[in-house]
Amino acid sequence: MTAKAMIAGLSGLTLNDSERAFFNSENPWGFILFARNVDTPGQVTDLCASLRECVGRPDAPILVDQEGGRVQRLRAPHWEKYPAGASLGGIFQIDPEKGKRAAWLLSRLHAFDLLRLGITVDCLPVLDVPQPGGHDVIGDRALGATPDQVSALGLPACEGLMAGGVMPVIKHIPGHGRAMADSHKELPVVTTPRDELEATDFPPFAALSSMPMAMTAHVVYTALDADNPATTSPKIIDEVIRAQMGFDGLLMSDDVSMEALSGDFADRTRAIFAAGCDIVLHCNGEMAQTQAVASSTPVLADKALERATRALQGIGETDTSNEAACRAEFAELMNMLPMA
Repeated sequence: MTAKAMIAGLSGLTLNDSERAFFNSENPWGFILFARNVDTPGQVTDLCASLRECVGRPDAPILVDQEGGRVQRLRAPHWEKYPAGASLGGIFQIDPEKGKRAAWLLSRLHAFDLLRLGITVDCLPVLDVPQPGGHDVIGDRALGATPDQVSALGLPACEGLMAGGVMPVIKHIPGHGRAMADSHKELPVVTTPRDELEATDFPPFAALSSMPMAMTAHVVYTALDADNPATTSPKIIDEVIRAQMGFDGLLMSDDVSMEALSGDFADRTRAIFAAGCDIVLHCNGEMAQTQAVASSTPVLADKALERATRALQGIGETDTSNEAACRAEFAELMNMLPMA
């Protein structure tokens, strides 16, 4: 049975009976884990195995947001505390080559952590370029304040993950950096002229357009589409993301349960697919919402199926990096930064 074009969250540390039955019947393409789903390495490993077992697909992707800094779902004491993207930018400011090496190493360390648990997709890098007045929902998650620096660090961040057999997701396309609101809570509206967006917000996504997956921004850009956020805008997806930026990978929505979107969950889901997204993402694990999303989600087919298949290529294929050596080298590079 072909998978449905959705990535689903779940409620706790183990699958409950209703989730197991639902996922078995609906067959979502993938799953996403949050802090509520994480306790110990053994528990996460077992959870990943049970998720794949209930859909009968050993290669079903399991995603996580493991950036470092504020956004790190796997935490101490079982996992190392990693720095936010701004720290990589700080090293880059001192020595660009060492900054790029640090970005690669941090991602490679994430891949060591994730792949041994069965997590195969990490939702990074953040390619948003923060602008003065922008909401701090991006803040120190950003790799820099210029499109050139974000592009320069974003590429090795992707390559480090892929060297460790984990796939990256570039986010939040076409750019969340100048949004003056948190799209988790309300709909940001950006009134910046198109030529300025093209000069500052779009370049990192265009530079990394060959990456396997991207996540949309729940942001209205009035110069592009005054009526719809990028996630539900056919114009932005067709003309900007696909044509202008040249991204032909798997395009997933940001979380459909975020307050930036309007309408009930079935309406939101239909709008996401009508706009041209390949996959809908639902994160919070609330079963009634998940059922509503699934009711309006098609099975993967045609171009979306082709992109989803391509996105999984390379998962589990690792280089010969030595984990201890990578950790030591990364710690040495972090020592370049002044003490807080």
